[in-house]
Amino acid sequence: METTEQHNDNPLALNMRTVRLMLVQFIRDEVKNAGFSKAVIGLSGGIDSAVSAYLAVEALGAKNVTTVMMPYKTSSPESKADAEVVAKALGVRNELIEITAMVDPLFESQKITDNLRKGNIMARQRMIVLYDVSQKEKALVIGTSNKTESMLGYGTLFGDMACAINPLGDLYKTHIWDLAEELGVSEKIIKKKPTADLWQGQTDEGELGFSYRDADKLLYFMVDERRTDEELEMRGFAKPFIATVRRKIQINQFKRRPPLIAKISHRTVNIDFRYVRDWGI
Repeated sequence: METTEQHNDNPLALNMRTVRLMLVQFIRDEVKNAGFSKAVIGLSGGIDSAVSAYLAVEALGAKNVTTVMMPYKTSSPESKADAEVVAKALGVRNELIEITAMVDPLFESQKITDNLRKGNIMARQRMIVLYDVSQKEKALVIGTSNKTESMLGYGTLFGDMACAINPLGDLYKTHIWDLAEELGVSEKIIKKKPTADLWQGQTDEGELGFSYRDADKLLYFMVDERRTDEELEMRGFAKPFIATVRRKIQINQFKRRPPLIAKISHRTVNIDFRYVRDWGI
């Protein structure tokens, strides 16, 4: 879904060397502030988890990072192979924990055939596994969801969106590709079609109905620059595309914030009580 108006400048351009330094320091500081020294990351074979793993290793050292592969029986062998390439390149301890025997009993007992329901269950089961490994290793779970996914609601609440800290959450997918090049991630992983690998043939862009790069251009002007729909149309974005993306942002707001707490006291968690400096952090 290309825009009709061409612009010489790239509004999404960032200095990836600077971004890399900022995110490495972010991981190092926040892991330490939480009282930890180790991290655990779910390694899917995709670019997002690869970038998070590279950043975590740079911040904490390979010996302090554990990666976990959690395939289902229909998962692509290519995804597993790509994840292994990342783990080997980084020199981290990489665990393989199959989730098939964990989720199939629920699918069968509840007669679940819908791919979306299955995908959500698998995503949440993987997070159960990750948090168990984090408990075993006394490590923090590092997130892998990017800003494009967050804005569009393309993720499973308490599944792949769950984490203790997220270094990628303010970077659009376009930025992730650029940062991966800066970090030296395998070109094969950078160029592969983005997929959650929840069922055979599934791709992110196929489900969304548009490309990440087109979405990122629109999201930048819509979210970062707060352009009106009229201004977006003047920039060449199609009206139905604008409406679709804006609607996705609106209906998925609940995924982007902590659970709302009914206010009773004069200091309510995440409303009045959110000044971490009061507690020496």
